[in-house]
Amino acid sequence: MSSKDSQWMRIALDEARGAYDRGEVPVGAVLISASGDELARAGNRIEELNDPTAHAEIMAIREAANIAGSPRLVGTTLYVTLEPCAMCAQAISLARVNRLVFAAYDPKGGGVEHGARVFSHKTCHHIPEVVGGLMETEASEMLRDFFKERRQ
Repeated sequence: MSSKDSQWMRIALDEARGAYDRGEVPVGAVLISASGDELARAGNRIEELNDPTAHAEIMAIREAANIAGSPRLVGTTLYVTLEPCAMCAQAISLARVNRLVFAAYDPKGGGVEHGARVFSHKTCHHIPEVVGGLMETEASEMLRDFFKERRQ
């Protein structure tokens, strides 16, 4: 991992904070081009849009694909504050994202290192390089605080 990885993850964490402030589960994502430029950033918007697929990863992939004019985002890196669920992992594969860097692990709903383990299946179209645990503590604390507030 590089200092650039931390820089991009900080931006994803900012998007997660924005989601938190909107009453969404605090997950943020930022998608970077092969040349190192930001293509898209997003936070969860599930409640706001009444859309169960409006996860931060999906929103960033949609925006970047629209900008690129292609459903394939070859050579890109996606930074996300929580291990992607199975739906998002499949979208990452279909978009041909080259590298996935996530912060907090999600033993309950994750689809990369946990649960469905989408990238481990023979039928997976594309398997990105995966790096987990970058800035995990900060992301985990934000999620823990969010759910603690809701349970009170």
